[in-house]
Amino acid sequence: MTITKDHIGGLVFLCFSVAYGYYASQIQLFPGDEYEPFHAKSMPLALAALGVVFSLLQLITASKKDEDKLSLKGYDFGLMGKLLVLMVLFAISLDWMGFLVSTVFFLAGGYWLLGERRPKMLFLASVPFAVGFWYVLTQLLDIYLAPGQVWANVLGS
Repeated sequence: MTITKDHIGGLVFLCFSVAYGYYASQIQLFPGDEYEPFHAKSMPLALAALGVVFSLLQLITASKKDEDKLSLKGYDFGLMGKLLVLMVLFAISLDWMGFLVSTVFFLAGGYWLLGERRPKMLFLASVPFAVGFWYVLTQLLDIYLAPGQVWANVLGS
């Protein structure tokens, strides 16, 4: 049996979609919402169903040629590990430094790990994007983002 990248991708996406569908079915509804045509579970369950359908299609239509066999040569697993560590540090730093500062450091760190070393380019690639995304979330969508414990203590004093 030949396992290709398409098979692995389809299986991972299938597992993700099934897990997403399970957790979507656990969403609590307000009383009476179960009789509504569209409620809190509708879109997540539809997305999970579409994910299952597309992942099964990927598994069925995946190439089975020997030249498409899975090969792990040429992948930089060290870089992948460093990016995963950076993501964990970003998640930890959100509570302490807040969204804006954490996002700037996360993006700059990611660009640096991927090979960009010019400080001006790191700044220009991370700060405007983080500020723009912060603006959309907080000002346009009216989503509250905590400033972080460091800034709350500095500004509160």
